[in-house]
Amino acid sequence: MIKKITTRILRTLEPRDKVYEITDTELKGFTIRVMPSGMLSYSVRYRLRNGRQDRMKIGLSTECTLEQAKDEARKILADVIRGDNPVESRRAARSHTLESFLAEEYWPVVLSKRRRGKEVLARIRVAAASLLSKKLLEVNAWTLEKWRASRLKDGVAAATINKDIAVVKAALSKAVEWNFLDTHPLARLKPLKVDSQAKVRYLDAKEGQRLLNAMDIREEDMRAARDRHNQWCKERNYPEFPNLRDVIFADYLKPMVLLSLNTGMRRGELFSLKWQDINLERAMLTVTGETAKTGKTRHIPLNAIALDVLKQWRSQSDGDGLVFPGKNGERFDNVKNAWKALLEIAEITGFRWHDMRHDFASKLVMAGCDLNTVRELLGHSDIKMTLRYAHLAPEHKAEAVRVLERAGNVVPFERAESA
Repeated sequence: MIKKITTRILRTLEPRDKVYEITDTELKGFTIRVMPSGMLSYSVRYRLRNGRQDRMKIGLSTECTLEQAKDEARKILADVIRGDNPVESRRAARSHTLESFLAEEYWPVVLSKRRRGKEVLARIRVAAASLLSKKLLEVNAWTLEKWRASRLKDGVAAATINKDIAVVKAALSKAVEWNFLDTHPLARLKPLKVDSQAKVRYLDAKEGQRLLNAMDIREEDMRAARDRHNQWCKERNYPEFPNLRDVIFADYLKPMVLLSLNTGMRRGELFSLKWQDINLERAMLTVTGETAKTGKTRHIPLNAIALDVLKQWRSQSDGDGLVFPGKNGERFDNVKNAWKALLEIAEITGFRWHDMRHDFASKLVMAGCDLNTVRELLGHSDIKMTLRYAHLAPEHKAEAVRVLERAGNVVPFERAESA
């Protein structure tokens, strides 16, 4: 039977003694099978390039709507046009473990198309290590519920677990898109509740001063060590290393920290920053969409401290390529050891590199900067991310409450006289 399949038609279908089918007149190959029990099943027929015909089941009417089934049929037909056989892809999924799917199918695409591909893969390998040996079809909501319950018991933060599940869900989304899975097994798995208004870590005045002092102490230690080494070389007629007292900064760490504190840049954005992204004359720094976490370009005005740091750093660097080149001129991977040592000198605890971004935002809000401007400077895609700093502007909330007084909507209170 051939008809234009619509929602209205579905309501008129009656079960018969035998199975019968209806083929859509608009979407070629899209079919509904009506069972004697009254159950409806969606499927799609197609012809491969070699002329062979095949059919792929999409799902039952209780599992997806008509429009969802048609959308899936269009994806399957698009795969056929590209030369793929969706049925064979599904068979492959039955033999794939999560690890083999990631290694053979997902990772090559992620590494070639995603800027942070290596970080994503590393996160999956570490976070989902216990899941890698499972069959792809066995990675479902129940499996993930048990997995994250175990991690919560081990003391892993809910926010961290949510991020880990997000990368697994992204991988499985591709498995669905490429027809290794019929439906997304984690589509209904809700993230753990996280306190979005949790206290943010920033430096108080004393900590800030100790951090500045610690950077000076570290730099002097490096210069003294270089002096001793060069003296040793001089006594033996060996070539000496450049004198660190001839330059403003002993190495990269101090300018990196000062720039982070005064721009709120993410660590990855800082590591990828190039001199071509900085306009010293206009005192403007550009975080390009290529290096930004959100993929969107933003412009950050440079205050006097940030501008002075960049000018001084440029005077002692090549002034081309990466602003902070790592070993052999490559992009920095991390500065964990140098940062940890600096915090120990400053006697500061519980302060991550990323917290310098919080420090930047917090100081802006406490100085009266509106939240939307803070959002733009930080590059948040959603104002909800910026609202975590709202409590640092108590005057705004106090003023809002005083509106009631001016409007005369506050019930007067009279103190009871003592007997």
